[in-house]
Amino acid sequence: MAILGKIRQRSIVLILVIGLALFAFVISGAFGNGSGDTAPNQPIGVVNGEDIPIENFRLLVEQTERTYGYTTMQAVNSVWNQFVRNQLFTGEFEALGIDAGKEQIEQVVSSTESIITDQRFINEAGFFDFGMFTDFIAQMRDTNPQAYENWKQQEASIIASAKESIYFDLIKSATTITEAEAKLQYHLEADNVDFNFVQIPFSTIPDSLVAVSDKEIKQYIEDHPKEYEREASRSLQYIAFLEQATDEDENAIRSELEQLLEDRIEYNDVSKLTDTVPGLRTTTNVSEFIERHSEESFDSLYTSKGRLPGEYAEILNNLSVGEVFGPYKDINSLKISKLLDRKKNGNIRASHILIAYKDAKGAQPTVTRSKSEAYTLANDLLRRVRRDEDSFGALALEFSDGPSKNNAGDLGYFQEGAMDPAFFDYVNKNRVGRIGVIQTDFGFHVVKIEDKQDLVLLASVSREIVPSEATSNRIFREATQFEMDAGKGNFRTIAEERNLNVRNVATVGALDENLPGLPDQRAIVQWAFSENTQVGDIKRFSLSYGGYAIVQMTQAREKGLARAADVAPGVAQIIRNEKKAKMIQENNKDVASLEDLAAKNSLEVQTALAVNQKSGTLVGAGFEPAVVGAAFGVAENTLSPFITGKRGVFKIQVSNKKIAEEREDYAAYAQQLSQDAASQLVLSIVNALEASSEIEDNRALYY
Repeated sequence: MAILGKIRQRSIVLILVIGLALFAFVISGAFGNGSGDTAPNQPIGVVNGEDIPIENFRLLVEQTERTYGYTTMQAVNSVWNQFVRNQLFTGEFEALGIDAGKEQIEQVVSSTESIITDQRFINEAGFFDFGMFTDFIAQMRDTNPQAYENWKQQEASIIASAKESIYFDLIKSATTITEAEAKLQYHLEADNVDFNFVQIPFSTIPDSLVAVSDKEIKQYIEDHPKEYEREASRSLQYIAFLEQATDEDENAIRSELEQLLEDRIEYNDVSKLTDTVPGLRTTTNVSEFIERHSEESFDSLYTSKGRLPGEYAEILNNLSVGEVFGPYKDINSLKISKLLDRKKNGNIRASHILIAYKDAKGAQPTVTRSKSEAYTLANDLLRRVRRDEDSFGALALEFSDGPSKNNAGDLGYFQEGAMDPAFFDYVNKNRVGRIGVIQTDFGFHVVKIEDKQDLVLLASVSREIVPSEATSNRIFREATQFEMDAGKGNFRTIAEERNLNVRNVATVGALDENLPGLPDQRAIVQWAFSENTQVGDIKRFSLSYGGYAIVQMTQAREKGLARAADVAPGVAQIIRNEKKAKMIQENNKDVASLEDLAAKNSLEVQTALAVNQKSGTLVGAGFEPAVVGAAFGVAENTLSPFITGKRGVFKIQVSNKKIAEEREDYAAYAQQLSQDAASQLVLSIVNALEASSEIEDNRALYY
């Protein structure tokens, strides 16, 4: 009855909210454009004319999400890369006639860790037996058809790996560094040069003195198409209406918790009598009380002070048994707590030096000392530690056979059940600071008791600080009203009138899923790239963590050469620097020495020592490979012509060139370089195949 009464009381509010939601749905369709796309019927991708079917792709995406805990787009990208790679290599295998026989498959299987360590395939000598493996597969085919089908998929992957191995071996055999190439590489690294230089920075000429026209910018972009090729992208602006609890909401939750502390009188509709309902302070069934009133279940584990809420740890840890405290804030929750029990000194910190002996539990094969030798060593260390307690950490590092040796023997805090019973019994019964030797199945321990803390058992009623229904309704109304008004007027102007913060997203890619300030918003990206969404369109999106984002698309850029407006500042600076270089050279064309050049431009002559062509970096000037390369072509004590670098115009004078002595034999060096090149081969091959293939990517249509 009480519930029906509340529904009647709120019926007007509910009708208004539902009506507003329906109206918002209608106007969202009018202004949003973009949620009514028909399902695509293209394959998710095409590689060199071969379709990647969406059905198989989806199955693998779902499997990848479950297996690795990826987000959907992470899984999509992972599966896509594998599909493309498989398609590219399949074409190469067919063109080269590459196939994998039993020998190649055996080689791959015998290098697969999960298979060769499986005890079912280990022979009496303790080694992996390929024959036992093949017998197992044959038996599985007859006795477990489902498992055999799963194996066939794994087998296909193994065969593909074997083919790839053959393919890469063929390329590696042809990928060699000649002795002439090795000699060139050697001198690039070993030859060096010393020179003095003057750098006249481009910044010495103000930008305002160098005009760059729109025509020049456009022409530069057209002359450098590879540098300015762009994928499709969008620009957005949005306002986030986040559902966040207000102070009033938090105070309301605090008030509810305060009422749970004490007994209260409630009317019983059944008995027609008043009942006294116990509060947390007086209840005798704490676990039931917590289950009824808390959003977190009762936890019967004892807790150390270090794991209590930082601001209130001291208070909670020092409560008397039966005493209550709260409400208090713990991250994003409000809590009231009651101390149920205390374990005096139940949380112990100790350090130890483990001296293991042969055949002790967990002893490493390298441990060869006898039990009596271990006992003697442990007692010797005990005497040394008692003479100088500060030496404990160093002795642990030198002598301990336990994993804590690298922490100076420190085991940290632990409780009963976490250590060997004999070890815990010793540290539990003895005082802090006590040092002694005990024996366990693991060996002899030189033990130092570092600290002891109490453990407390708390019963807590926890309520997350969330916005109230009234707050959520207000946020909904504000977001909906802004969406309607922005659809009729200027998005930014209306936002400024209402003191709302507009966030700009300069570049969004078709496969992005996170926006600045809005994580996990794939739906927004899909809308922005929908063929029905136009520049200026506005749409409201619900946020998974509460609230709404009102988004407007402000710019759409399709795949191709970048528009001049998008890259103008960077291109203009390049052209401006080219013009400045000519002006600098013209202004200093009659200078006869570095000293005169430096004096004329109020600069200093700088020195570069032992510079080689592999690094290309000058101290005081940065990365200037063109300048370093030019230095090797300038005769000693000769003034170079002007050299245009990355940050200015240079003039240099070489003082010394050191050409490294020739190697007696470049064959070994060439082999080393070949091995280094082979390690980068796989990535280079995949990139080369992708660059020379026709790949149609339709991921954005489906995800």
